[in-house]
Amino acid sequence: MNVIQAVTWNYLFAIGLSWFFFRPSLTELTRSDTPPLYLFLGILLPVVFWLLAASVRNIGMVKTDIAQRLSLFIPILAAYFIFKEHFNVWKVAGVATGFVAIFFTLYKKSNQQDSSKNWLYPLLVFIGFGTIDILFKQVAQLRQIPYTSSLVLIFIISFVISLICVLYMAVVKKQKLELINFICGCILGFFNFGNILFYMKAHRAMSESPTVVFAAMNMGVIIFGSLVGIVIFREKFNKLNYIGLSLALAAIILITISFYHAF
Repeated sequence: MNVIQAVTWNYLFAIGLSWFFFRPSLTELTRSDTPPLYLFLGILLPVVFWLLAASVRNIGMVKTDIAQRLSLFIPILAAYFIFKEHFNVWKVAGVATGFVAIFFTLYKKSNQQDSSKNWLYPLLVFIGFGTIDILFKQVAQLRQIPYTSSLVLIFIISFVISLICVLYMAVVKKQKLELINFICGCILGFFNFGNILFYMKAHRAMSESPTVVFAAMNMGVIIFGSLVGIVIFREKFNKLNYIGLSLALAAIILITISFYHAF
C-alpha cells in the first residue's frame, strides 16, 4: 500500500461523509475571518500521517505506537497550563494510571537495534499527535463556525495538501495510482471521520474538562485496539499487557469519576 495515496483518498472520503451528513454552508467555509488555526491543522494532519508511516518502517509498530500514545502527555500539560483546567485527586490518579497502562499494554520484548537517527521519527510522531490534540481542542472552542463545518474545512485543506504530493509523485516520480490505495483510503477515511467528529463533539460537551477527553479517548483506543488484536488477529499478549488493559480501564473510570467530583 502506498501511504501517501491512501492518506489522500482518506481525506476525500471523509469530505464526502461530512458533506453527506452535515450539508455545510459554502458561506461558512469561505469566511474571510477564518482563523489560521484551520490551515495549521489541515497541513499537520497528513504530514503526521506520513511521519507515522515512516516511523513504522524505520523503528517498528510497537515503538511507534508507544510514541503516539505518550503524546497524551502534551495535551494534558496544555490542559493545565493553557486551558487552566483544575486537576483534582481523581483526575491526577486517572492520568497517572493511564500512563502506567500505556507502558504495560505496549510492552513487547524486542531484539531490534535502532540507530539514534531512527528515533527522530517517533519523536516527531510524539510532538505531532500531541499538537494535533491541542489544535482540535481549540477548534472545538470556536463558535463563529459550526464544528461540523470546521470538520469539512480541515478535511478539504488536508486533501489539497495530500493531492499536491500525490500529483508530484505521479508526474515527477512516475508513480502509478492504484485501486488498492483508494480502497484502503476509503476505509481509513471512514474511521478518521468518526474519530475526529466524536473527538470534537466531546470537547464541545466537556469544554471545561479537556483532560477527560484527552485521556479517556486515548485509553479507549488502547482497549479497543488491543481487543481487536486479540480477537481478530490472534495477537499474543503477555501478563504485563493484560495488566495494562486493566489499568487502562481503571484510568477511564477514575477520570470519569473526576468529571463528577470537584475535590
